[in-house]
Amino acid sequence: MKKGGKLIVFSAPSGSGKTTMVKYLLEQPELNLAFSVSATSRPKRGDEKEGVNYYFISISDFKKHIKKEDFLEWEEVYRDNFYGTLKSEVERLWAEGKNVIFDIDVVGGLRIKKKFPEETLAVFVKPPSVDELKIRLKKRSTESDDKINMRVAKASVELATAPQFDKIIKNYNLEVALKESHQLVANFVGATVPSSEEE
Repeated sequence: MKKGGKLIVFSAPSGSGKTTMVKYLLEQPELNLAFSVSATSRPKRGDEKEGVNYYFISISDFKKHIKKEDFLEWEEVYRDNFYGTLKSEVERLWAEGKNVIFDIDVVGGLRIKKKFPEETLAVFVKPPSVDELKIRLKKRSTESDDKINMRVAKASVELATAPQFDKIIKNYNLEVALKESHQLVANFVGATVPSSEEE
């Protein structure tokens, strides 16, 4: 892979608020970010759109891409539930002169950091507690209790990987966490945060 812009990885357990942070950062023009859309073998949920939320591909196609080494990173998150980052996606965004931001799970995030140690800022978003995480996931009311318990169990394992990341942002107060993430990414990509943010 030819090298291009910077890579910014946001990883966290489900319900930590990383997706909200990534969306916020994408709206900051001075950061020059573009979102890396992951590929997945799981079916679409709700009003998800192809090429916006994910690239939806069949399990057999996903496995073909793995064989051809088309992925920067991939993982079987749950049985037959694959997620990955296509190299072509990152190359496409780099060709547009963008810095690439990822909203991916902990394992994938650390794999990208390992492959591109100099170009990658790996950020772990930490929820106040596992109990708080459970409350947030229940509030979403998109999943069964079993699925929520599975995510909470996974969260405990994921929290243990936090020290392997470059930075940990504690999302106890969303507004504070957003400001912190903005400043962190701006410093990494060499951008200046507009002065209204610097209260």
